[in-house]
Amino acid sequence: MTDALSKFEIRPFETLGAANHGWLDAHHHFSFGGYNDPTRMSWGAIRVWNDDLIAPQSGFPPHPHADMEIITYVRTGAITHKDSLGNEGRTAAGDVQVMSAGTGIRHAEYNLENEPTTLFQIWIMPNRTGGAPSWGAKPFPKDSRSGAWQILASGFAEDNDALPIRTDARVFGATIKAGESLSHVVGANRHAYLVPATGAVDIDGQRANARDGVAISSGVINITAIEDAEVVLVDSR
Repeated sequence: MTDALSKFEIRPFETLGAANHGWLDAHHHFSFGGYNDPTRMSWGAIRVWNDDLIAPQSGFPPHPHADMEIITYVRTGAITHKDSLGNEGRTAAGDVQVMSAGTGIRHAEYNLENEPTTLFQIWIMPNRTGGAPSWGAKPFPKDSRSGAWQILASGFAEDNDALPIRTDARVFGATIKAGESLSHVVGANRHAYLVPATGAVDIDGQRANARDGVAISSGVINITAIEDAEVVLVDSR
């Protein structure tokens, strides 16, 4: 007996919400800021997936968050983090940082480079509110996830090599050469969301281009690279 194929919806990049602030060119997979689409408020516990381009020598000034797991996947360039706990760090392309906002934290995210920085900013609702805030970052060399999923952030204790988050979710990354395939099983009552950072992929016979979103329901999803691709997937409750 084989697992049923997953149901999914491809959301083309040009249908996403958009806001260009000059220093920031943002596209929103879900309702955010001035973009409000009642059909795209969240996907399970995934509340935000922003596709941001930040101009050189600019960025987000200090601002507060609470009760949210915030994952930043840097695609090109680098982002420099500072927060009210005294943490400071630079996260470069291909690497990941996570911030558990907990009871409250103020942070700033600046592109101090001389080139634009592009990133995915992903917010996932925590299992429980409160708790002490925290921040962490880790390098994830792309050759270590060539042709296979690598868990970048996880709320499951057994994923020792991943950055910890306080929610029943995993953030995966993979690089797939043209013609190669990967699959992922989305369990019952789970939600997955996939975005190719670069390249194009075939998902069970449908094409998803770079920066398109794919909202996936329970079942098996089969992904084949049409051209060399870098993909990010979140599997959440």
